[in-house]
Amino acid sequence: MLGALASLPSVPLAPEPTPIEELPRLGRVLGSRARLLVKRDDAIGFAFGGNKVRKMRLVAADALERGADTLITSGGIQSNHARVTAAAAAKLGLRAILVANGAPQERPSANALLDRLLGADVYYVAAREARAPEMERLAGEVRARGGQPYVVPLGASTPLGAAAFVQAIHELLEQIDPPDVIIHSTSSGGTQAGLVAGCALAAVPTRVIGISADESATSLEHTIRAILSGMGSLAGVPPSRFDRVAVEVDDRFVGGVYGVPTPESIEAIELVARTEALFLDPTYTAKAMAGLIARIRAGEFSGQTVLFWHTGGQVGLFA
Repeated sequence: MLGALASLPSVPLAPEPTPIEELPRLGRVLGSRARLLVKRDDAIGFAFGGNKVRKMRLVAADALERGADTLITSGGIQSNHARVTAAAAAKLGLRAILVANGAPQERPSANALLDRLLGADVYYVAAREARAPEMERLAGEVRARGGQPYVVPLGASTPLGAAAFVQAIHELLEQIDPPDVIIHSTSSGGTQAGLVAGCALAAVPTRVIGISADESATSLEHTIRAILSGMGSLAGVPPSRFDRVAVEVDDRFVGGVYGVPTPESIEAIELVARTEALFLDPTYTAKAMAGLIARIRAGEFSGQTVLFWHTGGQVGLFA
């Protein structure tokens, strides 16, 4: 299944695999007729874990191969991806530069606090649209001083970053039979692109449903398909291999504003904690779980095995 992807250089930031657990008490409370499982990427033992660690294993290895001495990336003030990038830089002896949209906190908390503890240099911009130009400006400054920057796009959602989740599907299928459905939080598209590509390459009929944390379904599908189109060469298959795969995005649970909890996501956080001692974050996984809960209550997935891919982010509870 992995083919060329098995030989991609990787930095061993944390051991594999992550555990898979049953969610029986949650299922009983919901009256679910589906078998509910969770893939615990929140339990990755590096830098408070999460899906970004999988991507960073490949991205950091590429940076090292290219002789980089500085990792540059961007995100919100409480970006999980920025936190993992800063942690990888610290672990590998590199400098980290983060571009965050928003105003600096008077007293840093959660991911912002961890960024500071990890020694990252943080630059602030007023809007999300200003992040990419600021990263390029800072990369130019690094080059002017004789350094070698490596710019990591938002969420490490590139074909290389997404390849980590093709590998993750291979890991999953060594643990259990293919689930009927995978539900996860989707935002910058790389995780979903990798999961979709992984299922296609493994020739399993698993549905991959991404619950959007911010973008519209139309916008996210476009992003995911663009990432998929770049994955062919990495996987050693024709570029058209992923043209006809299904990309399912549900944008009904975003709420009014990115990062702002909804009544449904607050219920999800409390319900999953009280039934399974599992912690979700307000921005991503709580909204994804809200989507799963709503579908179960609507009678979907009866008799099926549904796996919730916990992408981490629980540090956000302390923001």
